[in-house]
Amino acid sequence: MQNNSNNNAAYKSGFISIIGRPNVGKSTFLNRVIGQKIAIMSDKPQTTRNKVQGVLTQESAQMIFIDTPGIHKPKHKLGDFMMKVAQNTLKEVDLILFMVNAEEGFGRGEEYIIEKFHSITTPIFLIINKIDKVHPDDLLQIIETYKEKYAFKEIVPISALQGNNVDRLLNQIQTYLPEGPQYYPADQVTDHPERFIIAELIREKALHLTREEIPHSLAVVIDKIERQQGKEIIHVMATIIVERDSQKGIIIGKKGGMLKEIGKRARGDIENLLGSKVFLELWVKVQKDWRNKISQLREYGFNEDEY
Repeated sequence: MQNNSNNNAAYKSGFISIIGRPNVGKSTFLNRVIGQKIAIMSDKPQTTRNKVQGVLTQESAQMIFIDTPGIHKPKHKLGDFMMKVAQNTLKEVDLILFMVNAEEGFGRGEEYIIEKFHSITTPIFLIINKIDKVHPDDLLQIIETYKEKYAFKEIVPISALQGNNVDRLLNQIQTYLPEGPQYYPADQVTDHPERFIIAELIREKALHLTREEIPHSLAVVIDKIERQQGKEIIHVMATIIVERDSQKGIIIGKKGGMLKEIGKRARGDIENLLGSKVFLELWVKVQKDWRNKISQLREYGFNEDEY
């Protein structure tokens, strides 16, 4: 355990869940706080499928952030899994950050999430993200609207992308955390294995490049990560899973152009993660309707028993 250099103050630590509708900026916030890319970012909803823990270690506190799937009404078994993950974390953490998008009005999605708050006792902050996109006068109205809906412990407007007010938020979080040990080593920023993050980085590039053509019927499985003896290069082999033959064609692209571009973009992020040159090989495989098959969900890492 790391002790604070100020002997009068006890070391604090705790688990903080970031929840909200899809595409409000949860992953952008997590990456901003941790200082490097551990959660994938996309302009498509439901990008985050598993719990991603980001660890921020300071002199006086350690904050362990959990970025959950965006809360929404599920349409398939994968959606059921994602909702179970998101809702279970509400009861397991020391603090909840409910993040909303300042550009979007209060709607049924926000109402749906706030309904869940009435059955828990965990302190909840309202985080109004993307304040750089709205006029300050509009922000005051947003704050008033949410105040009428729930008695939030704190209301903090931020811009995760630009970093506005993020330090102030971190200071407020620390005041709500209990005294506790340093759970993770100071230099550890996530509890996920490298294989998970590499798969997510590849999936992010595929989502970015294919836009609406390949929604969330896409998974990535890492087949092998191998450091060849005597060589300063890591060999990564991965398979992109889609649900239909037409999607396979889109991912591969004309003369393999799309798959090459996905690989090229992902390789840069993977090299940054591993601190080494990477040789990345990608394949594409069709598994029809995999999002509704329990055995395949488990094979691709979505195991609800762990949650």
